[in-house]
Amino acid sequence: MTNDFPPRIGGIESFVADVCDLLDGDVVVLTSGPADAGATDRARRYPVVRAGALLLPTPATAGQAVRLLRQHRATRVLFGAAAPLGLLAPALRRAGAERIVGLTHGHEVWWAQVPGANRLLRRIGEGCDHLTTISGHTTARIAPALSPEARARLLRLPPPVDLALFAPLPAGPLPARCVAVGRFVRQKGFDTLVEAWRRLVAGWPPGPPPPELVLVGDGPLRVRLQEQIAAAWLAPWVRMTGALPRASVVAELQQARVFALPVRSRLAGLNAEGLGLAAAEAAACGLPVVVGRSGGAPETVIEGVTGAVVTPGDPAELVAALRPLLLDPARAHAMGLAGRRHVAAQFGADRARRTLRHALGLS
Repeated sequence: MTNDFPPRIGGIESFVADVCDLLDGDVVVLTSGPADAGATDRARRYPVVRAGALLLPTPATAGQAVRLLRQHRATRVLFGAAAPLGLLAPALRRAGAERIVGLTHGHEVWWAQVPGANRLLRRIGEGCDHLTTISGHTTARIAPALSPEARARLLRLPPPVDLALFAPLPAGPLPARCVAVGRFVRQKGFDTLVEAWRRLVAGWPPGPPPPELVLVGDGPLRVRLQEQIAAAWLAPWVRMTGALPRASVVAELQQARVFALPVRSRLAGLNAEGLGLAAAEAAACGLPVVVGRSGGAPETVIEGVTGAVVTPGDPAELVAALRPLLLDPARAHAMGLAGRRHVAAQFGADRARRTLRHALGLS
């Protein structure tokens, strides 16, 4: 059960779709719109049931979930995001669910720290056999809101990275290009990245042409970013692709030398980066990664070995981290290879599959 499922584009959506694949497609998905999702749903090897614009933990949603549970003789329930749909766990347990698991992401951190919402998260934890967390940061923030029993049942399950899909191209010189992937919202730090690019281009040494910055994504700040790029006369060196399907994102990563996303925390830390799947996928493609010091984002990087962690909102520090990687392809390549090894060890699909099957009692 989830509100986050393709064709919507986002980190949670990709995570949930990957989880279905880790379960070998032996699932039925109950999710919300959009209305034009039929073509992608029919292409999947498992049934996808759409139920309106938004699933909420209401009696009507519970009734539909119970009917699907019985119709398909399912014995396990997985909430694509534990809050708020995990509040339905007791009803599904009464209907015959033997094992219930809720995935948590970044937004449950907010639930854990806000009075009222933290009590609801505690109920969700008590209703599920396991809650999973994506990073050390989210574990540390979510755990105090749970009962001691639910806290003991927490499992670490970061988004899995498909190392076969997200892989570097055969060895060859890559252009001096930086790519950033994410939603165009303030938290992701695209404004800082564009300002850093203005400074980097202005100070680029004579000879080689200035590097290109590729912004992959879309969101509410798209027009503002376009205006910022135009005002800084950066159009020759900054390209915005819009939102892209996964295969096209991989192609952009494979043609870059470095990945950067100077994420920031907002709302006194309530809105921080849970982990940063885009950074892990970039590292899997053999790119050194530069991220902002927010939430779990630094966990995707081994400082000085696979990339760098920078102060959010500081374009000068971002330039200092990016410039040597863009000027030295051998250094960038070596750090990128180390980054791929780091991702394989921490975020590989085989590890995620074992954790997931254990949580669901399938191992």
